[in-house]
Amino acid sequence: MRFVIITGMSGAGKSLTLKFLEDIGYYCVDNLPAPLIDSFFTVCIDKGINKAAIGADIRGREFFKELHANLDTATKHGIEFDILFLDCASETLINRYKETRRDHPLAVGKRLEDGIEQERKMLADLKESADYVIDTTTSLTKQLKERVNSIFASDHHGLIVNILSFGFKYGAPSDSDMIFDVRFIPNPFYERELRELTGNDAPVKNFVMSHSVSVEFLHKLKEMSEFLLPNFINEGKSQLVISIGCTGGKHRSVTLSSQLYKHLQQLGYKCNLTHRDINR
Repeated sequence: MRFVIITGMSGAGKSLTLKFLEDIGYYCVDNLPAPLIDSFFTVCIDKGINKAAIGADIRGREFFKELHANLDTATKHGIEFDILFLDCASETLINRYKETRRDHPLAVGKRLEDGIEQERKMLADLKESADYVIDTTTSLTKQLKERVNSIFASDHHGLIVNILSFGFKYGAPSDSDMIFDVRFIPNPFYERELRELTGNDAPVKNFVMSHSVSVEFLHKLKEMSEFLLPNFINEGKSQLVISIGCTGGKHRSVTLSSQLYKHLQQLGYKCNLTHRDINR
């Protein structure tokens, strides 16, 4: 049995996420008033519905203010659920609203930027208590679907390690738990025959790993991961985002992220690998 609360910034992708969950068998209800959450999950249990998701956000107006209290009530009644928080950079949200010409729920009669910042402050505590946080600032629809499926397509409740390669020139991922900068490693970009390849191609992999500094870094990264992950599990952490960045996110970070991903998989950890900027 798995119940999920989908919440977060307006325009960050909650509706898409609910559709993705429907596709993998979840019974989904969007914008359910917070006082009905406990009753909804109770009915699901009574009817034998073992996978359900609720979209809850500031569209609920006054009801949304009661969300924390209603979630506490559900917990006291023995109902277990995960909270997925969808975040996004304010600048990207502004562009999305301008493209769709929709009004932000808190920006009626005032500047869009002010409504977004007001919402961010209102949701700060909820984001802090979320089990999963996904930043959709640079995510394509396909990437968001893969991330949602990796978390909710099975009944896995252990630690999920998300390994992400990225380019610093496009901004560091805001949902990272750890960020490693590998720009100190010699750059394949300056080798003409390697420039148009990626860190997934053998010539680039060989170039990156031919340097002793790369080998030593990867060794230390593996050692640190082997030390940290069991401790995160003991602490009860449900997801971990390890981001590895180089200048453009196409060569060095891709190779090293892939190496770490393979290593952790071999150790039995549930891992996801995303190369955010590989096609830029």
